[in-house]
Amino acid sequence: MAQNTIKRISALLLLIQVFCFAVPVYAEEAVQAEPNLASESAILMDAQTGTVLFQKNAEKQQFPASITKIVTGIVALEYESVLSNLVTVSKEARGEEGTRIYLAEGEQVSLEKLLYGMLMNSGNDAATAIAEYIDGSKAQFAERMNAFVKEKAGAEHTNFVNPSGLPDEAQVTTALDMARISRYAMQNEVFRKIVATKRMPWVGKEWTSSLINHNQMLKDYEGTTGIKNGYTEAAGFTLVTSAKRDGMELIGVILKSPSKTAVYKDMTHLLDYGFEHYELKQLIAANDSYPFTSSSPAEFIAAEPMWAVLPKGETPAISVTSQGNVLVTSSIGTVDAGTMEPVRTELPVSVASVTPSPEEDVKMAADVQSDEPSGSTKLTIFILWMSLLAYLAVLAYLRLKRQKQERSRGM
Repeated sequence: MAQNTIKRISALLLLIQVFCFAVPVYAEEAVQAEPNLASESAILMDAQTGTVLFQKNAEKQQFPASITKIVTGIVALEYESVLSNLVTVSKEARGEEGTRIYLAEGEQVSLEKLLYGMLMNSGNDAATAIAEYIDGSKAQFAERMNAFVKEKAGAEHTNFVNPSGLPDEAQVTTALDMARISRYAMQNEVFRKIVATKRMPWVGKEWTSSLINHNQMLKDYEGTTGIKNGYTEAAGFTLVTSAKRDGMELIGVILKSPSKTAVYKDMTHLLDYGFEHYELKQLIAANDSYPFTSSSPAEFIAAEPMWAVLPKGETPAISVTSQGNVLVTSSIGTVDAGTMEPVRTELPVSVASVTPSPEEDVKMAADVQSDEPSGSTKLTIFILWMSLLAYLAVLAYLRLKRQKQERSRGM
C-alpha cells in the first residue's frame, strides 16, 4: 500500500518538474513572436549600432517613391553649409509633376526653406530646384546621390535617376539600403530637426499656407523622431520611421505596402516589437581594459563606450579577438560592438592570450547581466521551490503514517 502511494507521489512530482521546465519555453516562444506584416519588404534596425532586429525581403529591390527625398536632403545638407543661400526656381522645377509646394518660375527661395518643403510636404518641385542648384540638372545630381549612398552608407543595391522619387524603372532601393541611408542621415542634427517638424508656416510667391508633415507617425506614435513617407502606384506605400524610447532609437523601413492603413499599421507593429523585446546596453565603458582580470596584464583599452542591442533579460557572450574586435553573441547572432585599442607599453604586447578563457567569458557575461531575473526565471524558481515543499510534506506524512502503524502493531 505504502509503495503504491510512493509511486503515485513520484509520478506527481515528475509531472510538476516537466511543467516547471515547459512553461518558460512556451512563454519565451510567445514573447519572441515576430510581427506579421502585409507589406512586401521591411526591416527594423537599431540606430546606434546598426543591428538588424527584424527583416522581411530586406534585400529585394523595390521602388522607393518619395523616401528618395531622404537622400536628396542629406546630400544637400552635406554639400551646402550655408542654408540661407537663395535658390532660383527654374521652369522645369515649376512644372514638376506630383506633389508640389507650388513654387513659381523665377522665385527665389532659401535652400533651408526648400528642404522643409521637400521633406515635410514632399514637394517634387522643391527636390528638382535643390538638385539643379547643386549640380545643374537632375541627371547630374542623381549621379551624386548614387555615389553618396554607396560611399557614406554602404548601399549596394540602390540606384537613383531623379531626386524626388517619381516613377522610373531604374529608380530602385532595398529596405536594408534605405535603413542604412536613414541611419546615416539621422546623425545630422539639421536633418533630424527638419524631419521631426510637424507644422510650419509657408509664404511663397504663389502659395501661402502651412506645411504639415505627411509622416503620420509623428502624431500617432509615441517617441517618433522622423523621417519620411512616400507613394506612387508602382511603388505602393513606402515609409521610413525613427522612434526613440528608453534611450534606444529604432529605424523601421516599409516598402510596397498595399494601402495607407496597412503601411502605418505595419510600422506600428514593427516598432512595438522592437521596443517590447529588445534593449540597448552598454557593455564596456570608456577606458575599460582587456583582459578584465586583475591577475592578467591589460592587452587592449576602450577609447569610448561600447554598446549592443540585446533581447531583454538575455546575457550575451563577449569575446575579444587578437585584433581587439569586441564580439557580442546572443540569440540575435554575433555582432561586432567595436574595436579596442592596443595598450601602449614599452615591451611588445603579446596577443597570444587575447581570446578570453571560459572563466573570463563568464565574468564578462556576468558584468552585463540584468540586475533582475527574467519573468520565466522567476516562474521556474517558484515552481521548483513549491515542488520541494510538496516533496518534504509528503515525506513527513509518510513518516508519521509509518510511526502510527508501528505503534498500532506494538499495542
